Amino acid sequence: MASLSSSLRSFSAGRRRLLPASRASPPLSSRSPPRRLAFSADFGGLSLTGARSRNLVPRAKSSMAGTATESGKKKVEVFETEEDLAVSLAKYAADLSAKFVEERGAFSVVLSGGSLIKSLRKLAEAPYIDSVDWSRWHVLWVDERVVPKDHDDSNYKLAYNGFLSKLPILPGNVYAINDALSAEGAADDYETCIKHLVKNSTVASSESGLPKFDLMLLGMGPDGHVASLFPGHPLVRENKKWITFIKDSPKPPPERITFTFPVINASAHIALVVAGAGKAGVVHAALGNSQSPDQLPVEMVSPEGELTWFLDKDAASKL
Repeated sequence: MASLSSSLRSFSAGRRRLLPASRASPPLSSRSPPRRLAFSADFGGLSLTGARSRNLVPRAKSSMAGTATESGKKKVEVFETEEDLAVSLAKYAADLSAKFVEERGAFSVVLSGGSLIKSLRKLAEAPYIDSVDWSRWHVLWVDERVVPKDHDDSNYKLAYNGFLSKLPILPGNVYAINDALSAEGAADDYETCIKHLVKNSTVASSESGLPKFDLMLLGMGPDGHVASLFPGHPLVRENKKWITFIKDSPKPPPERITFTFPVINASAHIALVVAGAGKAGVVHAALGNSQSPDQLPVEMVSPEGELTWFLDKDAASKL
């Protein structure tokens, strides 16, 4: 296994290979408030709160009742547009940042890849670019493709180009995988890195001893996969390791590392961000009254803390 320092240095190496992006952004005051229709699902049933959208009335089913975990709460927010979703997501992340920085002096954030990164773009604009204490952010990845950081398949490169390069986060606080290692070696090395961050209290620890990330930002694939945990793959049942590897991903590239569900579900807050009509069927399967006997990976996201779904109206169109 490579040394821990190789993982902690990898962000700086990646930065040198990528071009910086512009930080120019329009003022927040020029935008209207996000138009949303927000739901809260709990054991008591489905309640409607804060309706702002016009002509957006998802056909929510009472079968959503009771989907919250005993120690947490599931909230579903539906926005008229992806732009509205992105505005609200930025405020959600900034508010949690302020909370955890005040409480424990650090904010641990876990990213995934895909379209999620585009939806985080508002963090690089006013007022957050100047008001958030970026020096306290510690950024990790819930999964990564085992490719060089300048490769088009790299989740690191996607996040760097999409918004990390526009934020004054300390390079040493961004933890990319060691892409010089094999998939198995990179997974072991990343787990060692996270154990170090838990030991020095950069990342909180759950009662069970698992890392308790302050905020995990997840996307969802059109097949219902999250991270690199795919439907029907044995890794969805892995419960011993914090980080594991996959060499036969059904979606290319085949070699990846991924958090396991025990670590994902130990998070204090999880945001599941889904946009587009192409994912409406899977959203319905996860949140609606689907009778399918096969549990999708996204349905296994059940954090000890709070789970919030951020949906645009196209993704929620079958609810």
